Amino acid sequence: MSFEKLGVMKPLLGAINDLGYKKPTIIQTRAIPLVLGKSDIFATAQTGTGKTAAFGLPMIQRLRKNEKDSSRPIRGMILSPTRELSMQIFEDMQNFAKYMDVKIALLVGGKDLESQQKILKEGVDIVIATPGRMLEHAESGVSLKGVEIFVLDEADRMLDMGFVKEIRKIHPILPKKHQSLLFSATYSEKVRKLSKLLLRSPAFIETAKKNTTVDTINQKVYLVDKERKAELLAYIIGSRNFRQVLVFTRTKASADELVIELKKDGLKCGIIHGDKTQANRSKTLMQFKEEKIKVLVATDIASRGLDIEHLPYVINYELPSIPEDYVHRVGRTGRAGRNGEAISLIDIYEKYDIKEIEKLIGIKIPQESVKGFEPDPTIRRKDVQDIKLKSEHAKTKKKFTKAKESKKVTAKSLKKAKNSESQRTGKKRRTTKRDGN
Repeated sequence: MSFEKLGVMKPLLGAINDLGYKKPTIIQTRAIPLVLGKSDIFATAQTGTGKTAAFGLPMIQRLRKNEKDSSRPIRGMILSPTRELSMQIFEDMQNFAKYMDVKIALLVGGKDLESQQKILKEGVDIVIATPGRMLEHAESGVSLKGVEIFVLDEADRMLDMGFVKEIRKIHPILPKKHQSLLFSATYSEKVRKLSKLLLRSPAFIETAKKNTTVDTINQKVYLVDKERKAELLAYIIGSRNFRQVLVFTRTKASADELVIELKKDGLKCGIIHGDKTQANRSKTLMQFKEEKIKVLVATDIASRGLDIEHLPYVINYELPSIPEDYVHRVGRTGRAGRNGEAISLIDIYEKYDIKEIEKLIGIKIPQESVKGFEPDPTIRRKDVQDIKLKSEHAKTKKKFTKAKESKKVTAKSLKKAKNSESQRTGKKRRTTKRDGN
């Protein structure tokens, strides 16, 4: 199947040819005809499978300017959870639309609201925004009455970050008749409930099993004591000559501490997290893409917004607090069918976390130790008593539930109980007409 056979028009074919697109991915093959056909979509697809082109190409094709018109209302809106992801989508959409008359605007925090309003007044076809900033514009008078296509990208992450209130406020402002497209890397009950609110008779697209990682990513776990994690990380990067590696930490404080340690080992590092300004984050990301810095340390704020071509390595310095975030982190490598490697450094306190992740993605991740960095077998968890109590509580609860279920009273069980009682007392139960005698 080619992009042309999917119904993509020539100017777009020229643009994606310039970008090196050869054949459509599974999500693109299934989504593009549906978007062109004006169907609502609920799509779950792994990170790195080409979701932006899946909704972006048909969206641009449908919203292209056919006639000269002084008024240019917003006809397409794409919401994403982070500035970084919004910026990446904006860049991709600009590249797709370079041979077409489609105006696209980026609306994210960290930028002046008035300057963005000025751009909107000049006329824009498609806006790409974070939920908070889009709501600010809507409440300041920006009209969304002309929106024909509404896209919610990375819906699961958006809910995790607490944007459900903004989405619930924006959705009623949109016209009753519009097309909604919901894309999510993982599937959860919260995402399902949101889909019921936003979508009408949607086509469901599932390109892989729920909450799985792509097959092109080689995943492994290294066991190490917490105090030696930074040392092991520097050793892995240096001894294996990793030219470009993305490292994830759980907290901003941990990211700051790690960068200091890595710099002591002579590694060129950059850092991205919520306390950094947008200008600083953009500059650091550009340096990483250009390979001016070898290591980029980031918190989960960046796990959905980074798109580095041919990124070979992702390392989890600390496992995420939410198992689903593991899928998003490792999805930064192994993109578009390329091979990638995802390494997780886990200490004694993270052994339970990795089990939850394995349960989620449905595979057992190989575990090993690096020679010279083997964990100290004498170290024990300080909270082992709490873990034991939780385990005992869970067993008791399960036992109680089973016992409760077994005590369900039915007509059959009642009759059996009466017969056993008669046998015990030696008295024969009096028969009635109902007994058939």
